[in-house]
Amino acid sequence: MAIIETEATLHEAHRDNHTHRDVNGGWLRPAVFGAMDGLVSNLALMTGVVGGAVSHQTVVITGLAGLAAGAFSMAAGEYTSVASQRELVEAELDVERRELRKHPEDEESELASLYESRGVEAALAREVARQLSRDPEQALEIHAREELGIDPGDLPSPLVAAVSSFGSFALGALLPVLPFLLGATALWPALLLAFVGLFGCGAVVARVTARTWWFSGLRQLVLGGAAAGVTYALGTLFGTVVG
Repeated sequence: MAIIETEATLHEAHRDNHTHRDVNGGWLRPAVFGAMDGLVSNLALMTGVVGGAVSHQTVVITGLAGLAAGAFSMAAGEYTSVASQRELVEAELDVERRELRKHPEDEESELASLYESRGVEAALAREVARQLSRDPEQALEIHAREELGIDPGDLPSPLVAAVSSFGSFALGALLPVLPFLLGATALWPALLLAFVGLFGCGAVVARVTARTWWFSGLRQLVLGGAAAGVTYALGTLFGTVVG
């Protein structure tokens, strides 16, 4: 009785701990990349302009222009790249679909051979392949996963990628310009808010990776701070030369 209860407890614990996060969605990568890119690029752009000793109005216009241009550019780039990738995958699926229609026996044998190569007995592999091949759509899904490494029912959406990228970039790019919009005339409030945002973004990303929150946050903070420092120095240099 105790053994049965222990096994039941183990099975329940396994079910509770054997869940995985969605790693195939089309929103996470563009959202994370967009927020990071918006923060770093607009912060670097604005520190470069401030280093050139320009007016407060010029700094604000530069920040807003960088936000708008970057957000639209990111959205367009993500939409185009994801759409092109999806179209390529769909073209390959059409090829596989035609092969299943024209040469079903060959495709079934190919699937059986694949299972055999993974250690399944030959007779069982042929029977499994035969049963799985009775449904054309199921056969297509299995061949796509085994041969192409994709799930036909879980292709990324270009629109989701574009919207995620646009929104996250705009939000990230807004942080360094927000203090100037609220009347700040010095650079340090923008730096402080942007650095908090960089650390926060890195910490949030750590929730879907294996890194600790503080390591991921500090890594992003250091990278963003380095970019801002370099562009500020270049802005100061160019401002002196041009002036």
